[in-house]
Amino acid sequence: MDDEELLEFIDDRLPAADTAAQREPWRILVVDDDPDVHESTAFGLRGLDVEGRGLHVLHAHSAADALAVLRRERDVAVILLDVVMETDNAGLETVAVIRGELGLANVRIILRTGQPGQAPEIETIRRYDINDYKTKSELTRTKLYTALTTAIRSYDQLRRMDASRRGLEKIVAASNQFIAGPGLHSFAEGVITQIAGLVGVEPEGVVCACTPSVEVGAECVVIAAAGRLAHLIHCRITEIDDPYIVASLTQCLTERRNLLAERSVSLFFPGREGGDFAAFVYASAPLRDVDMHLLEVFCTNIALCAANVELVTRLRNHAFIDRMLGLPNRTAFIQHLDDAVAAGGIAGHAIGLMDVDQFAETNDMFGHGYGDQLLAAIAQRLGALHAGSGYLARVAGDTFGLFGPESSVNPELLRGVFDQPFEIENVLRPVSVCMGFVRCDDTSGNGLELLKDASIALKRAKELGQGRSAYFSAEIGTITRERTRMLHGLQRAFDHEHLFVVYQPQVRLADGRPIGVEALLRWRTDDGKFVPPDRFIPVAEQSGLIVTMGAWVLRTALHAIAALRQQGHAMGIRVAVNVSSVQFAQPQFLDTVDEALRDSGMPPDSLELEITESVAVMGMERVAALLRQIKARGIAVAIDDFGTGFSSLSYLDRLPADRLKIDRAFVMSLDSGRLGARIAEMIVPLGHQLGMQVLAEGVETEAQADILRGLGCDEAQGYLYAKPMPIADLGPWLAQRLGPPL
Repeated sequence: MDDEELLEFIDDRLPAADTAAQREPWRILVVDDDPDVHESTAFGLRGLDVEGRGLHVLHAHSAADALAVLRRERDVAVILLDVVMETDNAGLETVAVIRGELGLANVRIILRTGQPGQAPEIETIRRYDINDYKTKSELTRTKLYTALTTAIRSYDQLRRMDASRRGLEKIVAASNQFIAGPGLHSFAEGVITQIAGLVGVEPEGVVCACTPSVEVGAECVVIAAAGRLAHLIHCRITEIDDPYIVASLTQCLTERRNLLAERSVSLFFPGREGGDFAAFVYASAPLRDVDMHLLEVFCTNIALCAANVELVTRLRNHAFIDRMLGLPNRTAFIQHLDDAVAAGGIAGHAIGLMDVDQFAETNDMFGHGYGDQLLAAIAQRLGALHAGSGYLARVAGDTFGLFGPESSVNPELLRGVFDQPFEIENVLRPVSVCMGFVRCDDTSGNGLELLKDASIALKRAKELGQGRSAYFSAEIGTITRERTRMLHGLQRAFDHEHLFVVYQPQVRLADGRPIGVEALLRWRTDDGKFVPPDRFIPVAEQSGLIVTMGAWVLRTALHAIAALRQQGHAMGIRVAVNVSSVQFAQPQFLDTVDEALRDSGMPPDSLELEITESVAVMGMERVAALLRQIKARGIAVAIDDFGTGFSSLSYLDRLPADRLKIDRAFVMSLDSGRLGARIAEMIVPLGHQLGMQVLAEGVETEAQADILRGLGCDEAQGYLYAKPMPIADLGPWLAQRLGPPL
């Protein structure tokens, strides 16, 4: 190649190089196997600039060298590439690697060749993404400069478009991050990071927030600071030691607009009711147009996001803070335990749960406002005792949770909190609590599992009585979890119809004639085994499942006896159905009974409801009133298991019942000489004196039946007469005792 043709220095007019800025120069890669081309190109570009930036020439003498340079120097604007080097198409193959393997889509490629006949075809140019083609003879200094300027401008535009795209992606990501982050401080830290990322500088800046309706600077505090400005955290604007930052932030907040200076960015974000904030970030060089455009878009988007930060914070507080007492709630307590477990900080610690005794009754008697004041007073006293030594939370309505060293979380210390009465509405009120504790050294698991263990201990304490405490143990945990498994199994059994009803006849003692049947619930597991009622009925009662199950038993029994009557059996036979105190306390209990009678078509006098003395916990007036409504319908009432619960003569005298049932434990003692026989002897005349029929349960021998007849007992049921049987067997049994169907 003729150097004079390539570089005609004398005749061409070129821009002066004395205005070149000190910014990073454009990188130009010359790829050619001719050393003279490298020398002449570098000489021709010496002292020139494009768009205010100088030119830095890189050299590669083969296709392999070029690819090595590009893997090392990624920010190359233009490649001047010889077509023919090691091979006739080495240049084209290099282009394919640059665009494909290296993924350099923005770099502009100008092919150069020494002979016009070696020019690539149009399809080749299109396929290899070649941006320009020149013969070496065309590239005088002026034409070389012109070609490079065009290519560099194209490269810069593509880079700006990429920067804009990446910036917008960062804005979207920032928005998501702010919404998910833990409040205003994280939001502020994110603002600094995102601004710095958008303009390509180190994150050195501050974010300040202003209290609504105050003078700028008076209550505008730095809530986030990064880089060399990190020491300014929590400073007021007026306390910042850099006058330039103070002036920038003050102007930004006062004029409520963005300030884009050569050495800094100050962005304004409007808040609610004047609670504005502003961000200041240092810039190492004047901002480009694309940076300013991105920041404007950033401000628009993040201003909307900032408006929601307060809402998100409030929602998060609702999720973790008890609104009435201002204490952490159950969710926060579990999270705190999780954090402590993860940090290995639970050794030597304990968890305590405190449940206020008879709090529901207090609310009913004095009102919820009074109950709220009582809880607030308890929380204040607990907080004062454990300030700095434990984590206090309200984990349920009237239950407080405490986590801390065993020395401060134990029954002895916490009992002292309740030694003195609480003054509520100028009246001193004594308060007792049940407490359950877990020594963290004695158990393991995450926060939720630790809280469950403490709940098991609390439940155990409540079973012992008011004002009691208990510690969790593996044995207690096993029993409780067994109950839980039984509850789940019972629910599945009920849903899949593995529960069924059997019927045990009741007879007149004088002649053995059937006068009724008792409907009894049974549970057979998938493997054919039976679960005793005394195991699953208490679980059903404690869980509330007994309400649904009891209603089902009532309907099933009435429909079964109705079917027997249609067949001519069971005429005059009543059906007795047990009613749990939990069912009895339901407001819709009478509606459930009425609906079952109506659906089955059975008359009310065919039904007897058996209650136990445990219904007394509802209050005698309420129980008596409900029983009167039941009897007014013509439904009979029996008192079951008399003598085993809360029996008292005054209690018995006030209940309008029809039948008194002697518990089988007393019946078994009649012919065995054991204690209890005298109780059975007293119950019979007592029931008669109160106008009730007396029925003995669990009669198994003729000797027991003879004694009961001698005592004047009216009725009996037990294995001596019949075991509980399915409804299919009851009809034949009744026919045998009562004669063929009518």
